[in-house]
Amino acid sequence: MTTERVGEKRQFGHRARLALTPAQAVLMDGQAHAARTLWNLLHDWWTMLPRGKRSLAAADAAIRQARKEVDWLAVLPAQAAQAVLKTYFQAWKNCWEGRAGAPGFKARFRTVMSVDIPQGRDLCITRVHRRWGMVSIPRIGRVRFRWTKDLPVGKRANAQNRITGARLVKDVLGWHIAFRVQTLEPAPEAHTGPEVGIDMGVTVPLALSDGTTYDHQAWLTRREQAKLGRLEQRAAHRKSFRKRGERTSNRLRATYDQIAGIRARAKRRHLDWQHKATTTIAEKYGTVVVEDLNITNMVKSAKGTVETPGKNVVQKSGLNRAISQEAWGRTVELLTYKTARHGGTLHKVPAPGTSQRCSMCGLTTPGSRESQAVFVCKNPDCGWVGNADHNGARNILHLYRMGLALIPAAGRAVVRRARRVKPTTAR
Repeated sequence: MTTERVGEKRQFGHRARLALTPAQAVLMDGQAHAARTLWNLLHDWWTMLPRGKRSLAAADAAIRQARKEVDWLAVLPAQAAQAVLKTYFQAWKNCWEGRAGAPGFKARFRTVMSVDIPQGRDLCITRVHRRWGMVSIPRIGRVRFRWTKDLPVGKRANAQNRITGARLVKDVLGWHIAFRVQTLEPAPEAHTGPEVGIDMGVTVPLALSDGTTYDHQAWLTRREQAKLGRLEQRAAHRKSFRKRGERTSNRLRATYDQIAGIRARAKRRHLDWQHKATTTIAEKYGTVVVEDLNITNMVKSAKGTVETPGKNVVQKSGLNRAISQEAWGRTVELLTYKTARHGGTLHKVPAPGTSQRCSMCGLTTPGSRESQAVFVCKNPDCGWVGNADHNGARNILHLYRMGLALIPAAGRAVVRRARRVKPTTAR
């Protein structure tokens, strides 16, 4: 007897690089600047009006009137202008519900240039080559993009599997298109794989409790690192001649663009490694356990104040930079949705003490971690010797098996009592 699995809707994004001609790139830049300006005008209009006169209908009427009167605002398609209004109103809803701060003005050089295409039917996607596809962009025309993933287009598209829209985004590498894809997939069966604990670090990026490690090489080659150093020196030299308040020269801006391009290349390689590593873990293990790290507090500066200056400030800044480059938070995000997609689960356990506690006897003895990679238990009755990262991963898995997932303090249960009742004993 066979049972069919119930399908569930899945929404995800797919990003591809666009191959724009110089004339098309100029038009895209104009649309992006118009969208940013429309946001700023809408924010100014919204904040100046009394609360009783703020409404979506009034904002929509103001946008339509502005597109009629201002020629360079009319280069933005009408649906893209409505998407700006929708995004702005959603930003205020997030602020009112406490999920984000209040929206503000978008600066010209510090804001990511983007344009929305809210209707998927306007894209008219076709595949013309094994590596290339064609997409229609309003007021731009037909544009080629890199075909790196099978998309539900043509005969493969239906009410459940289709592209609902897209967003055009510009970075240092050029213009990209991010498709919004909706598919109907069968609900995954429960993953019967083993349990594993993961210790994330700097020297060893991912150390698993079964002894497996996931390491990576430097994101840039020696030649690329040398070029990045020369560009940074050149930028610092040219910046020294710029007076305060003076406009950045074109040469200095070009140097900044070259630096950003090399760093973006390193980021792409890091993201590719993270996707491959997390996919392998999600396919192999049914239960994945990680530490509940507060990365924001971990990367705080040790500079201190004038009265109480910090110690080892340079070393701490280097450690903060290394932690930020490893992007532990993004690794957890990737594991969260990939384990769920494969039928597994991800759990978080408290982080304090996992690297100092012995995974064999369970005791925390001072000086047991002799170095970054060596752990020698100083308990006379134990004396276990092993890799420090694997020891931490085993402790993480042990905390989950003890039922201590998502408890604030390691090994301590949360006891609720009345405000005026004092505890009988202090632990």
